[in-house]
Amino acid sequence: MTTKKPSRKQIIVPMNKEVVNIFIKDTNSHISNINCVLKSIKSNTLADFICVDDKEVIISTNNVVSLSDLQKIEKYIKNSLLNDRDQVSSP
Repeated sequence: MTTKKPSRKQIIVPMNKEVVNIFIKDTNSHISNINCVLKSIKSNTLADFICVDDKEVIISTNNVVSLSDLQKIEKYIKNSLLNDRDQVSSP
């Protein structure tokens, strides 16, 4: 099934193109780490996969994401990109 507009089950994180290239190298570990973070706050949401657009990372989830889920994912992404933290915008 395809949709013509963005789904609410997606988290779009705008980033610099260089930061996207750094982030995409370890997508498997990022998925498992994001799921561990979500599991630690007892969320029912899980990250399914990560895809990359030109200047953004799109994280697809199984449920609609709550505000606390977004905050934890944002914190994880910023911590995983310590040197480029200021080039990541809020999802």
